[in-house]
Amino acid sequence: MSVASLKGRDLLSMADLSAAEIHELLELAADLKAGKVNLRCQNKVLGLLFSKASTRTRVSFSVAMFHLGGQVLDLNASVTQVGRGEPTVDTARVLDRYLDVLAIRTFEQAELETFANYAKIPVINALTDLEHPCQVLADLQTVQEEFGQLAGLTLTYLGDGNNMANSLLLGCALTGMNVHIACPENFQPDAAIVEKAKSIAGGKSEVLITRDPEAAAKAAQVLYTDVWASMGQESEAASRVPLFQPYQVNDSLLSLADPKAIVLHCLPAHRGEEITDAVIEGSHSRVWDEAENRMHAQKALLASVLGAERL
Repeated sequence: MSVASLKGRDLLSMADLSAAEIHELLELAADLKAGKVNLRCQNKVLGLLFSKASTRTRVSFSVAMFHLGGQVLDLNASVTQVGRGEPTVDTARVLDRYLDVLAIRTFEQAELETFANYAKIPVINALTDLEHPCQVLADLQTVQEEFGQLAGLTLTYLGDGNNMANSLLLGCALTGMNVHIACPENFQPDAAIVEKAKSIAGGKSEVLITRDPEAAAKAAQVLYTDVWASMGQESEAASRVPLFQPYQVNDSLLSLADPKAIVLHCLPAHRGEEITDAVIEGSHSRVWDEAENRMHAQKALLASVLGAERL
């Protein structure tokens, strides 16, 4: 069965979910992955409106919707009026009449929020510059598969305080995990999201922002990294390398973590920069399980917002 409380709702931020809803989604995703439940969204249509390149998000959403018995429309900006400057409010109201759910990948969080304000159908954040909640659902599923729990574990994120850092802060706080974010000066996560995460944690779990990668990694059960320059920041990539080099996830940093620690990366990876080839291919890596779980977590999410029927 789907998570009933999510039917018809948007997912714009990890903070749109309660702790209970996250745990229910993860349980549903695990059951779907194990083949314990069969849900159908027959004749439902998912629209993918992506302004940024995508491999995992595009494919995992598409496969998830097909598995649920629905259809997918890839609304590439280059072949729609969006690419010719049609106002967002107009596009949102029209797509609302055609689709059952819409996943959007764009730059500004405000554009996503405008779609949600003008469309009655569920709108899902498939990545903005501010957050990437669907990735974090898959990350939490992967951690839970490994350790059997989330509360009390420590996840350390190393690198740029980007959309991944922001959503991990919220997701970890909501599930009772300690979250350490280690990043260079002037590359910290969004200050408002840090404060929100601390408020959610309420002192029951730790929210730490530091410039010290070794202190952040010490005894952590999860080491997490992402590219040092996100989409749209490619011109800054070379200049960032010297600043971010101490935050590389390598064997030396991994040796400071819990002996049973796992390593995650949302991909694509720049091997030799934010993570070494030895680590991403090593025994601690769960990167490929994490990538697979995008499909299962998003299938659970789609089934829930669409009110899927159980066969």
